[in-house]
Amino acid sequence: MSTAILTGPPAPGSSLDGDLRSLGFDVKAASGADEAGALLAAVPAGERVALVDPRFVGHVHALRLALTDPRFPAAAAPGALTAQSGARPALARALTAAGTSGTDDLTGTLADALDADGVAVHRPQLGTLVATVPADAEARHEARAAVDAVDDEAVRLRSAVKAHDGFFTTFFISPYSRYIARWCARRGLTPNQVTTASLLTALIAAGCAATGERGGYIAAGVLLLVSFVLDCTDGQLARYALKYSTMGAWLDATFDRAKEYAFYAGLALGAARNGDDVWALALGAMILMTCRHVVDFSFNEANHDATANTSPTAALSDRLDSLGWTVWARRMIILPIGERWAMIAVLTAVTNPRIVFWALIIGCAFGACYTTAGRVLRSLTRRAKRTDRAAQALADLADSGPLAGIVARVLARTGPRLPGVVLAAVATGALLATVLARPFGDRQIVIIAVFYVVLSGAAVARPLKGALDWLVPPLFRAAEYTTVLVLAARSDSAHALPAAFGLVAAVAYHHYDTVYRIRGGTGAPPAWLVRVTGGHEGRTLLVTVLAALLADRGDDFTLALTALAVAVALVVLVESIRFWVSSGAPAVHDEGETA
Repeated sequence: MSTAILTGPPAPGSSLDGDLRSLGFDVKAASGADEAGALLAAVPAGERVALVDPRFVGHVHALRLALTDPRFPAAAAPGALTAQSGARPALARALTAAGTSGTDDLTGTLADALDADGVAVHRPQLGTLVATVPADAEARHEARAAVDAVDDEAVRLRSAVKAHDGFFTTFFISPYSRYIARWCARRGLTPNQVTTASLLTALIAAGCAATGERGGYIAAGVLLLVSFVLDCTDGQLARYALKYSTMGAWLDATFDRAKEYAFYAGLALGAARNGDDVWALALGAMILMTCRHVVDFSFNEANHDATANTSPTAALSDRLDSLGWTVWARRMIILPIGERWAMIAVLTAVTNPRIVFWALIIGCAFGACYTTAGRVLRSLTRRAKRTDRAAQALADLADSGPLAGIVARVLARTGPRLPGVVLAAVATGALLATVLARPFGDRQIVIIAVFYVVLSGAAVARPLKGALDWLVPPLFRAAEYTTVLVLAARSDSAHALPAAFGLVAAVAYHHYDTVYRIRGGTGAPPAWLVRVTGGHEGRTLLVTVLAALLADRGDDFTLALTALAVAVALVVLVESIRFWVSSGAPAVHDEGETA
């Protein structure tokens, strides 16, 4: 239970007391700033406290947005202010100062004082919702009429939907999933429970696909769509009920990948039951998807806080967005998760796994080329000055281990001054060309892998502030993942590719986890984790050495890949779970439509 303090006697006929109680507040009344301060001091230190002007007129959802969002230490709207435990001392100081000021707008004065005291006060965009403190009876009558003119439940449902979503999600899922979200909220279900239900549904779908039977494929396609509906519902429920949490951020950020990759594995197992080995296609689809996402993340991290960050290409993009229909065309062409899952579900039900994977690879490759080409053009035509924070984020996304670190330290002052992206491209190109050209287990691959280690260290020896240095992390992802794929595909062992799939999945989880930590503002995973897992260059070198040593020893290479996959998965999962369930982890959620 939170506490709401009315800073004076309620206005006649006001429903404010009941509205606050409906939001979970224990309501108390104070005669002024001094008594409000005394009531504030009596509230247990760990509780949220709200101060509300008793003259407040507005929608209940406006109060909900201003007073119950758990992501912000303090928030305010006209006539209402809230502070969580961390902001309580600043609020107490502000109340003490306000007691002698005689202000007529106590909550507004307190919000300004909190800002001045270093506490960032969140002020939600209310849009059509009403939140005001009328100065007289006539203004109060007008405010109540404005409240009656807007259905705040309709606004609440609309704002539960993400502002920028794909075509399929916007027109085929959200029109009804928002009502499922409301149904869940009214029955006390949490977003985390819905997220877990989505995961379980996807895993059952993967199991159905693994049967290799037509009935199983049809059931898998239907269940995958159900899982996606639930995946949309959990975020809409979080926005509808303002139930954001650190655990929810972690589940939402990682379960999408777990569901998709589990379904890939189910399709590959189902195909194997019918004598068709598509593990290489499944792994190729996973690699392509992960590298494409890393391109997105790296570009955004490199440019979101850059100065002088304009270009003719960006201006053209803005003009295209203003045409209306091009917005949806450009969102669909990149095959976002809604369109992608719909395509996978339909093709699974009516075709076979090989067709599913080829369609997925072709569609994702086209989307990746489109987005990457556009970002390269933007980068070459803009004169952006990138910050130290951006350079550090790119270095963290690169996932350079101890071997690259040694090289980087040696070359930091004396090494070549070529751009990092050039060195990364040469390293990746040389490694992949050799792996593709040489037979499995060839010792020359190990030599080139050592060359890759040296160049990958040189690539990060200096801050990654070049125009195209955001390509360094995706180049390293492509080098590591594709090396594992090619070596496993060329191995004589029948089960090397499934083992390689597991290894890449574990490493990809580590890389996604790094992305979401950076987006949450807490920085990369701890340095010890990168050292223990070897970094991208260490793992790549290790796999090439294992291939050379175990080339003529039957299934030993498969066993080595399996052991490496299990070890990496255990280390990164344990650390990730520890981080995301800790109190210091951030809640990362997408916003809905502006109310």
